[in-house]
Amino acid sequence: MEHRRLGRSGLACAPLVLGCHVFGWTADAAASCAILDAFVDRGFSLLDTADTYSTWVPGHSGGESETIIGDWLKATGKRDRVLIATKLGGAMPNVGKGLSRAHIIRSAEDSLRRLRTDRIDLYQAHFDDTATSFEETLEAFATLIQSGKVRAIGASNYSAPRLAEALAAARAHGLPLFSCLQPHYNLVTRAYYEGDLRRLCLEGDIGVIPFRALEAGFLTGKYRSMEDTVGAARGAVVAGILDERSLDILRELDRAAAQFRATPAQVAIAWLLAQPGVTAPIVSVTSVAQLTEIFGALTLTLDARTLMRLDMVSA
Repeated sequence: MEHRRLGRSGLACAPLVLGCHVFGWTADAAASCAILDAFVDRGFSLLDTADTYSTWVPGHSGGESETIIGDWLKATGKRDRVLIATKLGGAMPNVGKGLSRAHIIRSAEDSLRRLRTDRIDLYQAHFDDTATSFEETLEAFATLIQSGKVRAIGASNYSAPRLAEALAAARAHGLPLFSCLQPHYNLVTRAYYEGDLRRLCLEGDIGVIPFRALEAGFLTGKYRSMEDTVGAARGAVVAGILDERSLDILRELDRAAAQFRATPAQVAIAWLLAQPGVTAPIVSVTSVAQLTEIFGALTLTLDARTLMRLDMVSA
């Protein structure tokens, strides 16, 4: 299977990342473990989670996803077959948030304990923290790297100017560089990444692993009206983007899917994989059947005309 370099991190992964934020939320422990087995047994390796997954669920306090992954690692012994990417900086009940040195060090230790591992392959700043200097944040990451607890660092939800500032601060002070960016990017949401962020990543050899690659399930074709969103776990998110433009995108996905004997989800992922700078989209599923469908995107090559039509309808 093809493996792509994850920027300058020294890591490489197959061109799909398993998004684990559904673990303990819309996928229980048994379903999550089955998904993990199916993903890894097909030769994929990069798992993406965060300490805050899933604080939004009533009764949860964060760490649920990491705990399921850690229990699975202990039960299966597959630690050396996976790369673990987790994130910090979001609000954790009774712990706090941000990217101060103290919070980074404590959060790393908490994640390592929940994940039942001695190292985090890719440790990512989940959100920017304008109240903390880049020097303090990057020095804390440097401490974790020097101790062997973290291999590489990345950023998520950063603007282009702030990412550029972080890179400049790292170079000026001889500190670790962010080697990976996790942007919100898909056929519906393009403006945030395309432009200065993409230019920075291409010029700076920064890996890109877009989250919400299927826009909360919308690009699977599951939601085609407001009625379809009622009662759905991500219904409110989809309702916020359901308009004529997004429905036009879905209709074009349907057309391409029929042409290539594929599914809308496979076409949407194939489009992402064809975009400059993209290393591997993050995909979240709640069943092995859904994951198997997504695997089909890797054997789908869209022709120039199809890519152009998708670009135009989603512009």
